Amino acid sequence: MKINLVIDNPNSWFNAPAVKLKKSLTSMGNICLIVNDPRKIKPKSDITFFLSCEQYITPKTRNKSLHNIVVHASNLPKGKGMSPTTWQILEGENTIPLTLFEVADKIDAGDYYLKASFRLNGSELIAEWQEKLAQNIFQLIFKFVKNFKKLPAKKQTEKTTYYPRRTISDSALDPHKTIAEQFNLLRVVDNEKYPAYFIFKKNKYIIKIYKDQKKWMNS
Repeated sequence: MKINLVIDNPNSWFNAPAVKLKKSLTSMGNICLIVNDPRKIKPKSDITFFLSCEQYITPKTRNKSLHNIVVHASNLPKGKGMSPTTWQILEGENTIPLTLFEVADKIDAGDYYLKASFRLNGSELIAEWQEKLAQNIFQLIFKFVKNFKKLPAKKQTEKTTYYPRRTISDSALDPHKTIAEQFNLLRVVDNEKYPAYFIFKKNKYIIKIYKDQKKWMNS
């Protein structure tokens, strides 16, 4: 089959996982391409996966592929929108749902084929939970590639909710709250792209967080 992996953001965290995904799909006997612009998708493709695509997917683009697929980290139609894993971690969730669905005219509104979920233990920083997220996205993609001809498309019928786009200001810590109270925020910040910070005595202070790989136990 001819499969495309679309990532149109050169700074996306999914660029490195996409290379691994391409290798796996190719080893399964598929012709797999990583595409940095949906307009470059070749006609008569079988499946196009939009893994990190910020552009609107036009009908013209969708007509180039038999299936146009997104894997969204929420139990659609709940949690449409931006950064769903981040928002759920901030809400204190450790079970992260995934929905594999067909691209439609409206954002995150297409019929879905597969749903799954995975567990976090509550200690993972961003690189760790993104790795777990990527691995579980891979598993849904592999399942779809192997079974798409017999998977029924299901309508999204439940109540819809939305997550907004996050901004740099969402990485702000409250200097009057404890680390424990704000630990989930520290788990979702990126030390380089959008680090944690706080404002105190008219100054802005940047905080970067790393996990010591040694095993620590409470005394």
